Amino acid sequence: MRALLEDIAKEVRPLAETGTVAQYIPALAAVPPSKFGMALVRADGETFTVGDAEEPFSIQSISKLFALSIAMEWLGDALWARVAREPSGMRFNSIIQLETEGGIPRNPFINAGAIVTTDALLAHDTSYRDLLLGEIRLLSGNPDVAYDDEVHRSEIRTGDLNRAMAFVLKAHKNLNGDPLKVTEAYFGACSIAMSALDLARAAMFLVAPQQGRTICGEGLHARRIRAIMRTCGLYDQSGEFAFQVGLAGKSGVGGGILVVQPNQFAACVWSPPLDQYGNSVAGQAALEKLALELL
Repeated sequence: MRALLEDIAKEVRPLAETGTVAQYIPALAAVPPSKFGMALVRADGETFTVGDAEEPFSIQSISKLFALSIAMEWLGDALWARVAREPSGMRFNSIIQLETEGGIPRNPFINAGAIVTTDALLAHDTSYRDLLLGEIRLLSGNPDVAYDDEVHRSEIRTGDLNRAMAFVLKAHKNLNGDPLKVTEAYFGACSIAMSALDLARAAMFLVAPQQGRTICGEGLHARRIRAIMRTCGLYDQSGEFAFQVGLAGKSGVGGGILVVQPNQFAACVWSPPLDQYGNSVAGQAALEKLALELL
């Protein structure tokens, strides 16, 4: 397995040159585009890594996976009265789609859907920010996972479109809290820094039953989360990723892509340069090659 990951890394690293590191968040624009890390954790717990797999990076929208998991545990089906479960077919930050569809986000993995999820979680427990971090630390087994304050400040400075979406949600009576406070909490979740290995370990609750109790559930919730990952996890490129790779996945504009295969493994690739959809170029190629070998 280690040799396979090394071969994949060697083959796909050059593809990163065709992408561009996220520019609209200054703290992300400063990340070296040459970074590449890949980690795989098998159902039995054995781990394999290559490259920069243990270097923390900004997980960005991958955090939406863990927020959704907690929301499904805390809120149950009440969440789906406010957020749909359909692919967006448009940019992950489209305010046009949100407005034309009456303030109901297409799914919890686009920005508007994650803002609604954050609002619901804050209404349930105002200490949600600390609980989210604690849950991710528990799942990953890394007590040092933390919020990146520089990234958080950078997102607050440049997050006008997300704030605009929050006010549209408020106007459509689909946001209960203060739009500014809700978006600040949302930015905080996106700023969490983790390594590819941390993320692969944290996603194991979607692969096989885990010892110990966490907020994130298993069974039916895990199956439904994987379904949403397959249809919505890579924004408006989700269908193509499902066709080429065939794994349930969630990406982030920090350059990470996390995937799971029930009863087999969780894997995460980090390569900052993105394509036009906001997904890692080399990361997608690496996971396609991995899937060809393992599925």
